[in-house]
Amino acid sequence: MTRTAETGLLVAAAVLAAFGVTLVNLAAGDSIDARIGLTFLVMLFAFGALHVAIRRWTPSASTALLPPAALLTAIGLAEIHRLDPGRAALQQWWLIIAAGLTIGLLRFLHRQGTATLRRYRYLFLTGALLLLLLPMLPSSGPLPIRGLQANGSRLWVLVDLGVTEIRFQPGEIAKLVIVLFLASYLAERQFAISEGRKVGPFRLPEPRLLFPVVAVWAGSIGVLIGQRDLGASVLLFGAFIGMLYAATGQPSYLIVGGLLTAAGGWAAYRVFDHVARRVVGWLTPFQAYEDAGYQVAQAWFGMGTGSLAGSGLGLGRPTLIPNAETDFIFAAVAEELGFAGSMAVLAAYAILVAVGFGIALRSRDRFRKLAAAGLTWVLGLQTFLIIGGVLRLVPLTGIALPFMSYGGSSLVGNFLLLGLLARISHEEQL
Repeated sequence: MTRTAETGLLVAAAVLAAFGVTLVNLAAGDSIDARIGLTFLVMLFAFGALHVAIRRWTPSASTALLPPAALLTAIGLAEIHRLDPGRAALQQWWLIIAAGLTIGLLRFLHRQGTATLRRYRYLFLTGALLLLLLPMLPSSGPLPIRGLQANGSRLWVLVDLGVTEIRFQPGEIAKLVIVLFLASYLAERQFAISEGRKVGPFRLPEPRLLFPVVAVWAGSIGVLIGQRDLGASVLLFGAFIGMLYAATGQPSYLIVGGLLTAAGGWAAYRVFDHVARRVVGWLTPFQAYEDAGYQVAQAWFGMGTGSLAGSGLGLGRPTLIPNAETDFIFAAVAEELGFAGSMAVLAAYAILVAVGFGIALRSRDRFRKLAAAGLTWVLGLQTFLIIGGVLRLVPLTGIALPFMSYGGSSLVGNFLLLGLLARISHEEQL
């Protein structure tokens, strides 16, 4: 696909977002107003500026990265506007901020290259651990940064700027930093870790080589215990196991990782009440309809009424689903856009994951190969966890659906992820 075709697809995504807002307004009996034009301009400005930056600083990057992300963002903006117009306006501001930060990242990498990221792995590890610890700050006091608790988990940070307050989820940035640390560390010690010692049918690396990596695993456990955040801990541990497998090619890591995840999930089910409620809502949502299963049951009722083509934007009742604009935006889309719309969303995610792994497979440098594989794996795993939770394939984890869910920190993190993949793709063509 050429850059010209990419430009056309980005413009089409902006038109789609504006058309979605138009349908929502008409369904509610409102007139065509400035929000429609503003949605179009914000989408066009954000993705257009990012497209120009890629043309200038990473011209050889894959042309199949931005269009799927733009499609998902457009559908997400239209659905968030349908559920809560006020939050949709904030999401548009975050979209501009995310695009601006990604452009800054592309400019930095144009001057320094990804080799710069490889040299600062222990700084990345320290920064990631600090980001994960930020939500543990006191929720009150004189500090301008305070921790927040919501839905039984402590994963948010409140930044008081005096004139306004910003809520941010540091884990969305920490996951990227951890992937870069793991990519750098494993690339340098890939062969030593792959050889190791043979213990029975398994080949295990020297313990001293895995010490910094085990620190990441301990951090994911610390997140679960200290912040009671099942989603972030599963995501971090999944990144840890996935990148070990990518570096060594040994399926034993996947087997052991799966067993440890199951054991940790069982322990969390026994210890934490909010995790037990999610498991009950996963296994028996209709029997626990009045309590733990209400959210999942409402989502299934909505998706069931969506049928093939959906009720239409603004004509369904996704507002009956608690937290529909965050945890359950896929269910809201499935109700109003139907099975066809759901498949379009899944296809867009599949394209992103396929392109990301394709970049990793084509990469000759070990660091870039592992970084691209890790970033793509995190994106795919996060998507599976939240959509799988809605479809009752796995318990709910409470994390955001990339590019679609309401939330500025998630949008920023995933746009930065796209920027990193674009730069790696460009460098592999040089």
